[in-house]
Amino acid sequence: MPTNYDNAPLEAAIQRTRDGETDAFVSVVRQHEVPLRAWLAAHAPPGIDVDEIAQRTFVAAFTRLDDYESGTRFDAWLYTIARYQLKTELTRLRRLADYHARYAPDLLQRELQRRGEEPPELVATRLDHLQECVDSLADHLRRFVTWRYDEEIPLEEMAARSGRSVAAVKKQLWQIRQKLQQCIETRMTTAEGGVS
Repeated sequence: MPTNYDNAPLEAAIQRTRDGETDAFVSVVRQHEVPLRAWLAAHAPPGIDVDEIAQRTFVAAFTRLDDYESGTRFDAWLYTIARYQLKTELTRLRRLADYHARYAPDLLQRELQRRGEEPPELVATRLDHLQECVDSLADHLRRFVTWRYDEEIPLEEMAARSGRSVAAVKKQLWQIRQKLQQCIETRMTTAEGGVS
C-alpha cells in the first residue's frame, strides 16, 4: 500500500467525479491500478482472477465514492473495498466447490442407475467395444490397465514398477480411462450409423 504521495490531485479528481465529471475517475484508477493489482496478486490464492477483482474494486469505489471522507487515506479506503471484494470472491468459490462436493455423488449415482437400466444387449456391446479398445492400446498403456484392473495392483506398487510417482500413475490411469471412453463412444456411434 503506498504511504507517501501528494493527495491534492487525487482529492481534486475525486471531487470532480462527485460533481458529475465521471471521466475524472480515470485518473484515480490510473494512480492506483498497478499497486492495487500488485497487492491483490500478493494476497489472492492461486486461481483468483486478480484483474477481475481489481475491476470490481474500482467499480465499487466509483459507486460508493460519496462514502469516502475527503482528506483521509483514499488508498486505505480503496484497499478495504478490495479486501471485501476478495473475500466475496473466495466465499463464492468455496460455495461453488461445496456445491460440486455435495451434488457430484448424486450425479454419479444417477449415471450409474441410468447405465444399470440399459438393455443387456447394449451392455454386452459396450463390453465388446471396451475389450477391442483395450487391445488397441499401446503396450506401455495396456500394461497399466492389466496391473490395475486385472491384477489389482496398488498404485504405490505400480509407481515403483514404472519408476513414476503415485500422482503420475493416477494421471496416467485417468488419461487411459478417458481414451478408452472416447474409443467406446466412437465405436458405438459408428455401429449405430452402420445400422440402417
